[in-house]
Amino acid sequence: MSHPEVGQRLASIKHVILVLSGKGGVGKSSCTVQLALSLANQGRKVGVLDIDLCGPSIPRMLGLEGRQIHQATAGWVPVFADSDKQLACMSIGFLLPSKNTSVVWRGPKKNAMIKQFLADVYWGDLDYLLIDTPPGTSDEHLAAVEYLQEWNPDGAIIITTPQAVALADVKKEINFCTKVGLPLLGLIENMSGFVCPHCAECTNVFSTGGGEGLAKHMDIPFLGRAPIDPNLVMLLEQEDKTIVPNVNNPDAEKIVTGSIVETYQHCELSKTFATITAKLEAGLDEAK
Repeated sequence: MSHPEVGQRLASIKHVILVLSGKGGVGKSSCTVQLALSLANQGRKVGVLDIDLCGPSIPRMLGLEGRQIHQATAGWVPVFADSDKQLACMSIGFLLPSKNTSVVWRGPKKNAMIKQFLADVYWGDLDYLLIDTPPGTSDEHLAAVEYLQEWNPDGAIIITTPQAVALADVKKEINFCTKVGLPLLGLIENMSGFVCPHCAECTNVFSTGGGEGLAKHMDIPFLGRAPIDPNLVMLLEQEDKTIVPNVNNPDAEKIVTGSIVETYQHCELSKTFATITAKLEAGLDEAK
């Protein structure tokens, strides 16, 4: 079945990428946010579409909780995370009466909501649309692939943690991508060690290297490892995203920036994700 209304929206978007993981709790949404922040910092115009309908966490991570979307002649207008409008976001979290409201929907209603997001949101011209998905390989994933497939999305980025229990589920996600014909753009090994905020020593809490080994075994580009960074955790949790987090010295004079895009550059992980996005863009250029 053709979905021309989706194609009309995607016509102004250069790259459409799904962020997937077969396992919950591997930091998929935080990786999506960091990919978006890194790309936006490089001057790219980025949209983040949160289709984790039962657990929409992107608005909180970007500091957009409580914001409202607006209906314009061209469609739903996304919420922007910065004054330059480099980073836009759409999530069901903006449509719920309260952040504590649960979404108790069966498959058909979820599918209809995802189609509406893809067909009705007016993103304008974007370099990247990153689609944050829930864990697994169920309704939301099938719906997204069904509506996007005829318009040739660039593919998927897989997120995993290093330990074997996560890798086993991620293999299923890779198998899902193969079955539905979704190209695999790369794999990120998240939570690959913990960087001490005091001495900067990295401790491998969940082991390390499992994601890289899986990428090599499955012949998927390995984009990089991302350790746990306490300053990133603080940034994503705090309400005011313009204050630079300082776990080492929380009583120090606050450094204030213009937006979360700028604040993120003060986190050590921003360097890691700058390298990851460089590899991603190089791979996309090669695929042209």
